[in-house]
Amino acid sequence: MCNVCGCGGSQIEGHSHEHHDHSHDEHHHHEHPHQHDNHKNAVADAPQSIVIHHHYHHQGDVHHHVHYTLPASIMPQQSTDGHHHEHENDHAHSHDHSHEQHHADHHHHESHQPEHLDKGDLHYGKGEAEVHVAGVSQRQLLTLEMDILGNNNHLAAHNREHFIENRQLVLNLVSSPGSGKTTLLTETLMKLKDQCVCAVIEGDQQTSNDADRIRATAVPAIQVNTGKGCHLDAQMIHDAYHQLAINEPGFLFIENVGNLVCPASFDLGEASKVAILSVTEGEDKPLKYPNMFAAADLMIINKVDLLPYVDINIEDCIANARKVNPTIQVIKLSAKTGEGMDAWFNWLNENRQQL
Repeated sequence: MCNVCGCGGSQIEGHSHEHHDHSHDEHHHHEHPHQHDNHKNAVADAPQSIVIHHHYHHQGDVHHHVHYTLPASIMPQQSTDGHHHEHENDHAHSHDHSHEQHHADHHHHESHQPEHLDKGDLHYGKGEAEVHVAGVSQRQLLTLEMDILGNNNHLAAHNREHFIENRQLVLNLVSSPGSGKTTLLTETLMKLKDQCVCAVIEGDQQTSNDADRIRATAVPAIQVNTGKGCHLDAQMIHDAYHQLAINEPGFLFIENVGNLVCPASFDLGEASKVAILSVTEGEDKPLKYPNMFAAADLMIINKVDLLPYVDINIEDCIANARKVNPTIQVIKLSAKTGEGMDAWFNWLNENRQQL
């Protein structure tokens, strides 16, 4: 979860909060959770002590700040050496005692962690939340995660309503960096663009390089730069989608940030996640990043033209993916040579016909 990774600082290309041609009927409007003008905490009525935050800062005319806070009452106050200190709120900035004297009077415990935490809470990746933040219990982290994802999922459901209403097959393309997502996408668009309307939302930390490559195919694309962010979320897709202002039936491809961790947890309103794995990455990737492959409906094994030059067992790779997701579909292809691309186009058209 991104409640400990410090992600934030996104910018949507050309975005301004005027929402031209963004009309909702009365039923839609009251359910449209605009957070653009309010700073909503995921934990209701939490004090001002910010422990963890997602800070989506759309530069330019619009600024989105979404802070997730934990109550100050659950946070132990610590010095830089990790020792627990009790400080009154009206503690003066000028101290009448030295730091050494304060420590001499301080009762040290064998463990400097808060007493209310179980030992199992102190290990990274352990416990219910599967993440560790010093001084915060697994139960509190789990509650925070549920609040963050609940807020995202509410807006994702709203995005999905738009996509279904406009009969658009929306696919969330996810992979590690260098898997060949953009090359696969450009080759896909070159064939599909003459059959129906296509559009792309591109996610990267910096640059518009990939969006420029998409626009070179004459398909509209908008770049979302996430800055320190490691994934796209439903709010970013909402804003970018309305910036594109495409309402005709067709395909909307979302090329997520190259990352096999956080994008697995964030619903964007898509019909399916498509995990793209290149043969250069090894057959154990689905086992190393099980959440992503469990969330995907389709795994594309890309760059099969390199099979003579790399050490990978394709069948083992597929078996590993099905250990974490028994129903995942698999297509083997090369975006460069065109091998296997027909199977990919068949999958796209079959899923679009189900809209």
